[in-house]
Amino acid sequence: MAKAIMVQGTMSNVGKSVIAAGLCRIFKQDGYRVAPFKSQNMALNSFITEEGLEMGRAQVMQAEAAGVAPSVLMNPILLKPTNDVGSQVIVNGEVLGTMSARDYFKMKKTLIPEVMKAYSRLDEEYDIIVIEGAGSPAEINLKQEDIVNMGMAKAAHAPVVLVGDIDRGGVFAQLYGTVALLEEDEKAMIKGLIINKFRGDKTILEPGVAQLEQITGLPVIGVTPYLHVSLEDEDSLSERLDNEQKVGLIDIAVIRLPRISNFTDYNVFERFEGVSVRYVSAAHQLGTPDLIVIPGTKNTMRDLLWMRQNGLEASVLKAHRAGCTVFGVCGGYQMLGNTIKDPDGVEEGGQIRGMGLLDTETVFEPQKERTRVEGMFLSPEGILEGLGGTPIAGYEIHMGRTVLHGTDRPLTKIRDTITGECKTEGACGDNVYGSYVHGIFDREEAASGIVRALAKKKGISGEMGLTVDYASFKESQYDLLAEGLRAHLDMDAIYRILQEGIES
Repeated sequence: MAKAIMVQGTMSNVGKSVIAAGLCRIFKQDGYRVAPFKSQNMALNSFITEEGLEMGRAQVMQAEAAGVAPSVLMNPILLKPTNDVGSQVIVNGEVLGTMSARDYFKMKKTLIPEVMKAYSRLDEEYDIIVIEGAGSPAEINLKQEDIVNMGMAKAAHAPVVLVGDIDRGGVFAQLYGTVALLEEDEKAMIKGLIINKFRGDKTILEPGVAQLEQITGLPVIGVTPYLHVSLEDEDSLSERLDNEQKVGLIDIAVIRLPRISNFTDYNVFERFEGVSVRYVSAAHQLGTPDLIVIPGTKNTMRDLLWMRQNGLEASVLKAHRAGCTVFGVCGGYQMLGNTIKDPDGVEEGGQIRGMGLLDTETVFEPQKERTRVEGMFLSPEGILEGLGGTPIAGYEIHMGRTVLHGTDRPLTKIRDTITGECKTEGACGDNVYGSYVHGIFDREEAASGIVRALAKKKGISGEMGLTVDYASFKESQYDLLAEGLRAHLDMDAIYRILQEGIES
């Protein structure tokens, strides 16, 4: 039976995912078999496992930190928002349906057996399970039906460490207020407090820490600094999406769609010297990039209308006419075509005119395409013609099928690693490229080929190579995270909390 520890937070984006990932890495380094777990995750960044099942990328990142293969057991419930009041509900990697928040709230307790079945499987296979909560345990309007914070801690008999974010201000109020709103049995489950994202002189903080410990009766087991590590982000609260990136020699502009998904696809380009990756949400921010990327989205039709209404579509079309290369991934690929049809009301129903940059037509279907693939670029025309034969690997996760017409050509040839089926995929024409494959840029050969092609077009000589292989870079960041947490967390207290559990 595994030992468990749960990381909860005073609110969203306080660093729970990162702290959990760091603990996973530390425990792995210390010789334990460790697995992450989050009973319910709400995010648009998702991943397809080797079995063809869908899970949240936060637990994928934590699994990588733990040195284990990602499994849907680590994230049995994934909610992917389709609009402001509803989400696609995914259970054990399969789509259960699309529900309003109210309907899901009414039925979510019926999913507890599935959550505990997944947790029990991990409990049998690992030495330590690092559980992540969601939002705050003090959301008193939701506590009665909780299955992700204290409800999960009780079910797993897991002691809790509570994380607050000092970078946002009011960290003492965050931590004290959260503890104060809990029931007495819930308070007893919290074994330590962590103040996260601290910058400055720690001695100035010490009087407040002492008073916080006195009024809560809980030890502060760490004041962790704002660690400068590069990890994959969970959702659109990511600081990566702030439009503050300085324009580099090669400028890549990613359209920040309202329902942007899997924006981690573009992290690899950040590793190139002289390359900037900017996320833009308004026409005036676009500038004159070398490459415009239209990313995935959970609602292609609505986000295309958003681009049309705020002028970004017109700006992208104007940039393309001026010679800018455009690449669409998944929902962005669908937008680039002539028409998007939704006869079954999968998204908005009806049909919508596309951007007309590719001669394609997309028809949404109720069945989600969900698989892993490997293959290569064919012989793209235009600026990326040198990519022919370059290997790719990734996964497809989308609603709808896209058909090519006219003179546009397929972009890739891929093999479904689950079914063995081979097919051509994507489209290219007139310096416009589209693909359903998430992770299409992750391999060094693909990313380097694109950067070299953009540099050549711009007349930039010399090699703009990766600073380090991307997979190796991610490993180095997990080690850096673990090193930072070891220096600022009381790891003896963490191990004592693990050993003693919630009985003390």
